[in-house]
Formats: sequence, structure tokens, C-alpha cells
Amino acid sequence: MTSLSLKQIVEKALAEIGVNPKLSQTPKGKARTTTWIAVENGFGIRHYPSGRHVYIVQTRMGGRVRTITIGPASVLTRHQAVMVARQVLAHARVGHDPATTRQRVRNAPRMDDFLREYWEKCSPAWKPSTQETATGYRRSHIDGAFPEAFVDSLSEAEVTKWFVALTDKSGPGAANRCLEILRAALNKAEEWGYRVENTNPCYGIRQNRKNHRNRFLSDDELARLGAVLAKARAGEDRTEQAYASAILLLTLTGCRVGEILSLQWSDLKGLRLNLRDSKTGPRTVWLGDEARDLILALPRCGKNPWIFWNWRCHRPIQTIQSPWVKFRDEARLKDVRPHDLRHTYASHAVMGRESLPMIGRLLGHATVKSTSRYAHFEDAHLLEAAEAIGIAIERAMRTGRF
Repeated sequence: MTSLSLKQIVEKALAEIGVNPKLSQTPKGKARTTTWIAVENGFGIRHYPSGRHVYIVQTRMGGRVRTITIGPASVLTRHQAVMVARQVLAHARVGHDPATTRQRVRNAPRMDDFLREYWEKCSPAWKPSTQETATGYRRSHIDGAFPEAFVDSLSEAEVTKWFVALTDKSGPGAANRCLEILRAALNKAEEWGYRVENTNPCYGIRQNRKNHRNRFLSDDELARLGAVLAKARAGEDRTEQAYASAILLLTLTGCRVGEILSLQWSDLKGLRLNLRDSKTGPRTVWLGDEARDLILALPRCGKNPWIFWNWRCHRPIQTIQSPWVKFRDEARLKDVRPHDLRHTYASHAVMGRESLPMIGRLLGHATVKSTSRYAHFEDAHLLEAAEAIGIAIERAMRTGRF
């Protein structure tokens, strides 16, 4: 064990720079906030309602997180406080005996053990779709990625090496998603006292650039797709009819594929669908007459609750990928994904002069920012808008009226 406590280390360091150690006492019983400063992990300023600001340093020692008050910001310069903080951190790093190290192992689990604990405690509160997606990423790319690391010692360098390798192996999108999952888990590690606050190594890593597709169907492409879907719906194969109807409903509502395929007859309430689960939670989808008539025309299978039913294998339709490729190729739309039908719905709504907040409500977006990336226009609509604006400005310059 070391001969000096952390408090004594602070008092000694303050005395060396000519500051009275008694000034470092902490106000008691007052609400406070903390601003963490990046010059040192665990170094920050605590703000009290009285207006008092106090430098602190937080570190792990003896198997638990310790917060040490350095002194008031009105007395110490930031440089002085940083010098004291570094002495405390250095003391904490070298001040462990074997008994303390064993205590650290018991209190700070290895990464795989921590992730199991995190999943057991937190995943039950997630939406089923989030659980399924996050668990898949974890099993494929996160479990076993840091076999020797403890949760409190995982460094930015280790995470960066893993992130770069994952980007090369599985692509930028998968790497970004895994980094988000790991960051959320390590935030909980700080909250539970396994890591020092403000030391999450994921925050220093820049995610891969996201490439948003701008693909949406033109009027001519929609006509070709519509003809192919109409032919399939008029055929005698009830499963192919169901596939074509699901794809047409995607186009008419702008819903996500999972939202449509999970529909049950009880979700249909007049001119709306009450979705039990979506990316943003339960929401209402408003139906035009065409969409409602499409659903009502679908055959029912006894007491089966599902709207889209696979009549060949007698179970709900779970994917439309294979039939989509078939219909897409027949319509000569070789670069279009099912999600681009949602993009098409939003883009045509914008070209129809609907506002972004209105479209966001229809799509179930949490923010207008999410909606704005769908707002793309065909050249004809841009030309029409430019001509209208030019005519208005020319009239204003000629008559004084806009």
C-alpha cells in the first residue's frame, strides 16, 4: 500500500504551488453539475448553484471510482489544477498492491463478461426489432473482439484497431452500427462505476462517412412497376398476389418493409393502420382510399391474424426480397431497392408541395432532419419552380408587387 492517501497527495501538491489546502474543501448538500475537460481523463469542473466552481479529478482506485476535489477555480488556474490532477492520476496508476489488483479484477469484469451483463440488464427494455438487430451485430462482430481487455482498461487505440479492421471486413455501415452499440454499452459501464466518467474510448473515433442514396422512381418508372404488380395481382397464384400487394402498399404508404409485413387485421382501423411497433415506436399510418381498398381486397385465411400470408408454406410472409427482384427486373428497374419505394413516396410528396413536417408525420420520423434527406426533385419540377420564381420576381420588379 502507498504511504499517502489521495487527499494527502492533493494537499501536498497544492502546498507546493502555494495554495492553502483548506480552500479545496467541497460544499456539502448542494445540487451540482460537472463539465469534463479533455486535457486529462477524469479531470473537470464542478458547478454549484451558489456560483462556486471547483476543479475535481476522478479515477479508479482500490476497485472503485474515487472523486477528489482539487480546489476552487477562483483560486487555481487551470494549469495548476491540471498539474495536481496528473499527480493524483499518477499516484492512482502505481498505487496498487496485489490485493488491490485482485479487487480490481472482481469489480471490473472482462469485456465479454460485461457485455453479457449489459445485455441481460438493458436489452429487455429495447424494442424487439432493436434486440434482434443489436444481438446479431454483437454476436458477429463484438463478442470476442477484446479477449484480454477489462472493461475499465479498454483504450481508444484498441477500439480504433478493431473499428478499422471491422470496416475492412464487413463494410462501413456495419462498423458504424457496432461502434454505436459499443459506445452505448461503455456509457453504462461509466454509469455503473466500472469506468471513470468521461473516459468512453468510442467518443474519440470518427465514424465512417454515410452515403445516403438519393434514388426514387420517376413517373415513367412508377408506371412500369405498376403494370408488373397489376399483372401479378390479377394472376391465380395467391402467394404472388400477396407479394405484389405488399409491394404496392409499400409504395402507397411509404412504410418500411417490416412495418407492412408485420401487419395484422386488427391493426386496420378505418382509414388508418395502428402499427404496434416501428423504428420510432408505435405509430399511426393514414391510408388513402387506394391503400385501404387494396388491403380489404386481400383474402383472409380463416382466423389467421396476418394480413400478408404465404399460401404455399402457410405462414406469414417474412421477406419480399426474392419476389421484389423478379418484379423489379420485369419493370426494368435494376438499381432499385424496396426501401427506395419509401424514398419515392417522400420525394413525390415534396414535389406535390407537401411540407416537410407533414411528410415527416406521414413517414413516422422523429425529426424534420430525417425527412429532409428524402426531399429530392425531378428536373421538370425544378424547372417549373425556377420559372415560377423568375416570373414572380420579374413582376415585382415591374409593378412593385411580388
